[in-house]
Amino acid sequence: MGKQQVFDRFLEYMVRFANIKSVVALKDGFILTLPLTLTGSLFLLIACFPIAGWGEFMTSVFGKDWAAPLFQVSNATFNILAILSVLGITYKYCEAEGCDAITASLLALAAFLTLIRGSVIAKSGEIVGGVIPSQWVGGNGVITAILVALFTSWVFCYCEKHKICFKMPEGVPNGVAKAFAALIPGLIILASSCLLYIVCQAAAVKTLPELVFSVLQTPLQNLTDTLVGGIIIAGLQSVLFWAGIHGPNIVGGVMNPILMANSLDNQALLDAGQQLAGNPQAKIITQQVTDVFIKGGGCGLTLGFLIAAFFRARSTQMKSISRLAFIPGLFNINEPIIFGLPIVFNPYFILPFIGVPVIALIMTYFAIVTGFLAPFAAVQVPWTTPPVIAGLLLGGWQGAVVQLATVAMSAAFYYPFVRMQDDAYCKEEHLSAVKVEADQEKHTVSAEV
Repeated sequence: MGKQQVFDRFLEYMVRFANIKSVVALKDGFILTLPLTLTGSLFLLIACFPIAGWGEFMTSVFGKDWAAPLFQVSNATFNILAILSVLGITYKYCEAEGCDAITASLLALAAFLTLIRGSVIAKSGEIVGGVIPSQWVGGNGVITAILVALFTSWVFCYCEKHKICFKMPEGVPNGVAKAFAALIPGLIILASSCLLYIVCQAAAVKTLPELVFSVLQTPLQNLTDTLVGGIIIAGLQSVLFWAGIHGPNIVGGVMNPILMANSLDNQALLDAGQQLAGNPQAKIITQQVTDVFIKGGGCGLTLGFLIAAFFRARSTQMKSISRLAFIPGLFNINEPIIFGLPIVFNPYFILPFIGVPVIALIMTYFAIVTGFLAPFAAVQVPWTTPPVIAGLLLGGWQGAVVQLATVAMSAAFYYPFVRMQDDAYCKEEHLSAVKVEADQEKHTVSAEV
């Protein structure tokens, strides 16, 4: 089997994977959490603005407890990430299947809460009941939330499509009929959660989220929090996008919950009074690294392409497309050059489009490892925030320097490939102009004759 056949087979499998119902629901459902997490990030950013003396200045103006309300907002968003995930994933799955998404989402939430221990141990050793531990409805419970959402969605849709429900007379109001229609799938889902809770308690004296966290989520987080794991994430996104498949959506749909959990672990260290810089317990590969530092200008760090084209482009095609794409590129929107130039299936750009994000990942990784840049906590910035500004907001001047360095590297890396493509376009345009001129002369001669 040749290289092209292997590549085609790989793309075929990735397209199939991208179209799996659960994968699509996972991606779309997690996107629903972004408004809350970004809003919480803004409040957290104000409380922990990366400027020396910010905290002291705000304390002198507003008092020592000035940040408490801001932390209330951030806690109310980040500490319910698992709840948001179970609702969003279930809703998107059932919505795509044409089923009652609202009812299914509520059942999934109830099933998820059934699996969580309803008590906490106070510092005095006293067991306090009637609570929902924020530890397991935040980042630590994300994987369990995903599993519960997919199971609930499948059971609910199966029952609804196969009419496994109580049928009410025609005169019954629609809302009442829907409630009774959801009774059987609800019994199945909640009974399964109850049984699973009993089994986990009997086998390990733990709840399912605790077991999943120790057996599955922690290893996955540790795996992603390596240089090799980061390189795989960065490279795979670019490979898929070069092939015309939205790699960030596919890879991010699977990995973003894990990377978000890494960020929340770092936030827990900050909340405990620890520093992240130089802390061996801090996670390095977080969602901020993959979303901000390896995607300046969009996937493939194509802002470097636009800068290289600004200095080198001679062909009409390269000039016009790069100029049109520059403003969107500043806000990390690069579809105009991905599909307009194009970069998709363009052999000139396969190497830089994949290599540049990988090098940027390595640069950012070692900037954090060496202590120049602190690992990232819960603070995020909107994905449309321009490069350098995003780095400044996330990591202070150090973040801006690292991001500026990655953009400069990308421009230097893209430059020879931009030159080769531009030369090819110039030749095509010259040949086209010669052909047009020849046709005009032929037409003129014919008219004279």
